[in-house]
Amino acid sequence: MSSTFKSNDTAIVDILKNIENGQIQLPDFQRGWVWDDHRIKALIASISNAYPVGALMFLEFSENGEIRFKYRPFTGANAADSPEILVLDGQQRMTSIFNSLYSRKPVQTRTEKNKEIQRYYYLDIEKSLNSTTDRVDAVISVPEDKIIRTNFGRDIDLDVSTREKEFANKMFPLNIVYDSVECMMWMSEYQKFYNYDGLIFQDYIEFNKEVLVPIQTYKVPVITLGKNTPKDAVCQVFENVNTGGVSLTVFELVTATFAADNFELRKDWEERMKNMIDLSALSYANQDQALLKVVSSSDFLTAITLLDRYYVRKNGGEAISCKKRDVLKLTLDKYQKYSEDLTEGFIQAANFLKEQRIFTARDLPYSTQLIPLSVMFTILKNKAQDSTVKQKISSWYWCGVIGEMYGGANETRFATDVSGMMEWIDGGKEPDTVQRAYFQPTRLLSLQSRLSAAYKGVNALILKKGCLDFITGSSMDFTTFIDESTDIHHIFPRKYCEDNKLEKRKWNSVVNKTPLFAKTNRGIGGSAPSKYSQKIIMDNRVTEKNLNNYLETHLISVEDFKNDNFEEYFIKRARSLLKLISDAMDKPISNLDGEDVVKAFGKALI
Repeated sequence: MSSTFKSNDTAIVDILKNIENGQIQLPDFQRGWVWDDHRIKALIASISNAYPVGALMFLEFSENGEIRFKYRPFTGANAADSPEILVLDGQQRMTSIFNSLYSRKPVQTRTEKNKEIQRYYYLDIEKSLNSTTDRVDAVISVPEDKIIRTNFGRDIDLDVSTREKEFANKMFPLNIVYDSVECMMWMSEYQKFYNYDGLIFQDYIEFNKEVLVPIQTYKVPVITLGKNTPKDAVCQVFENVNTGGVSLTVFELVTATFAADNFELRKDWEERMKNMIDLSALSYANQDQALLKVVSSSDFLTAITLLDRYYVRKNGGEAISCKKRDVLKLTLDKYQKYSEDLTEGFIQAANFLKEQRIFTARDLPYSTQLIPLSVMFTILKNKAQDSTVKQKISSWYWCGVIGEMYGGANETRFATDVSGMMEWIDGGKEPDTVQRAYFQPTRLLSLQSRLSAAYKGVNALILKKGCLDFITGSSMDFTTFIDESTDIHHIFPRKYCEDNKLEKRKWNSVVNKTPLFAKTNRGIGGSAPSKYSQKIIMDNRVTEKNLNNYLETHLISVEDFKNDNFEEYFIKRARSLLKLISDAMDKPISNLDGEDVVKAFGKALI
């Protein structure tokens, strides 16, 4: 790539001229201009002081080059022809500079409170020459009519609506600063307005030398990538140098590529995402709860690439891969070929997760695991509903969650698991995730919050086992889970554990937690289990027999619970949870009587 890379300092006036004539434009993936009025003034102040404002990154463009992006002119420019250069980094800075210092049209910007406004920019000559005044305070923005009003429009604080009023207020219009002829005319008329006063003339000469010339001769570092730079390199370089605060995603690059063929990928994705949520057979009062809400546009492209490469490999082609460089090679015809089937695959994946008692985005252990899961359902179609096949999918899924296999960079695992699962379903060996998954019993003690995928997984497994609410006895299916604001709560309450100085590593672990309705948890309060269980019976007309049954569905030893025997209750529940985990993974849990287990729990968990 080094041969296609060059760097040099470039006069900003040359860049602005090329923006105006269309030689420099923007790739379609660049976001809209969003800088506010204050930030534009700060940028102008920096340029007038000859302060650096950061490097720009350009990409040489050719209609016949390797990279075919749809392009568009800068805001305020009227370019119609194809460009020679695309701006990868520096869009907002250059748009601000072009519109405030070059274009004669009012600048479309916004206030710090996000209200849209139109402004022209001026330099206050006297303030600019005052060494005690911060330069940004000398940059004045005025409304479209060039009159600043206060007191609900009744008072006029500044009026520069005519050339004479600009002179009277000593306000230099910045949108002529790069027009040498216009600047000379303005200076000549300015001197005439003040009857060629010597002091006025001297001030303007100093203003021109100390403020205008630094603007007119300002240069910026420009890094230019050659037209043959690969798309994945463009993406990587952009992420490394982008100063706008928003990373360029694979989706943005593919969007620009597809746009060259007049296909609106973003619009297609937005409609597809809405349909995926609507058709996933789950009704959410808050759409942000929806499981598939976590699927990003880049996730969907990764899944399509994974699906395509699976079929390529199956037909004797190259190995399955869905890394960034592979996604960037995705063609529009492949997207259109697989997008509908994959959409259905994601919906089937969501329904599968519902069966596993994972109902909301918040409770999803790994969003990344949805990518290979949806691809599996897409490949298998109706075969995925076969009980033997679904059991294998379930085993793989829980091995991934409980074994915490999807916490890092996962593209290689996606490919390995999809091919491995298809082989396993056809009678081959277990896939890598199932083979490698392992759960250390002492890990139960370190599962303290939902930041852990395994913590969320254990909670879902308790739900899947069929736990009932302590008070109502209601099963925690999707509807009640959502309606009753179900969450994970302590069984031996936190206050009771702290008051009795129980070991926090134990009482705050997943072993002492279970899904409960919000109302039930409030009713429990901080009392000992022996007390709050009696309160449940007395206040809610729950029979002791029924309460015992409800408790047992949570894998709670009723006798130890009602006797406030935390240590025995804790050991028995840990054993029950390990059995639950083992069944879900369809793998035995080893080391139950290991030295580390005995030390951590006080006894073996066999």
